[in-house]
Amino acid sequence: MIPLISVNNLRKSYGEAAALRGISFDVEVSELTAIIGPSGCGKSTLLRCLNGLELFDGGRVRIGEITLDLDNGLSHRDFNARLRRLREEVGMVFQSFNLFPHLTALENAMLAPTVVKKVDRRRAESTARELLAKVGLSDRLDYYPSQLSGGQQQRAAIARALAMEPKVMLYDEPTSALDPSLVGEVLTIMRKLDDEGMTQVVVTHEMMFAREVADKILVLADGELIESDSPDVIFSSPRDERTRAFLQRYL
Repeated sequence: MIPLISVNNLRKSYGEAAALRGISFDVEVSELTAIIGPSGCGKSTLLRCLNGLELFDGGRVRIGEITLDLDNGLSHRDFNARLRRLREEVGMVFQSFNLFPHLTALENAMLAPTVVKKVDRRRAESTARELLAKVGLSDRLDYYPSQLSGGQQQRAAIARALAMEPKVMLYDEPTSALDPSLVGEVLTIMRKLDDEGMTQVVVTHEMMFAREVADKILVLADGELIESDSPDVIFSSPRDERTRAFLQRYL
């Protein structure tokens, strides 16, 4: 089976500082892949390169049938056209929710389909209502973000991302801004999506979630992918000393 996501020799620098040093990995359809590692190791940069929020310096990213390849001379015009298509295939959930404060939960979930995909407003509203019900917010449709708890805001953000009918969901530390008592409600939604077969890539410090739910774990350190394996292998017998040192701090 052809992987849904294929990343090859991905490189990204900020001036003289290398953030990603030749990262390569695949993600199969319906897999949940967790990306872990110490702060500043390149996890969020990697995730943002997957949906074009960060433009990488070299290498290749393929998601579905869309390939961004900076090592084989894509023209600026072709690259931007592919980037727009790729962003429509990928849902992104941020640690700080990033909901529009002047829109209700329902309006937040309707906005992208109507503006980007030109979906009929009635259809967009019906889909948004279904998705907000799916994440347990059917009684909060007309609430503004300031009227929602952190966990409710993050669930609304997940519904908003799902409204674009993405092939892949990306999460950048989706629970890090939440009170510990609210973390579970967001992770429950991600487990539910995993059960339904959604392909998900999650940057997280929730080690128990990664161990119990992930199909594969990528471990980053110093901008490098130092290990990639099943949770059983990563948590029971990691090969790299940097992985062992990192896990000892969290487990």
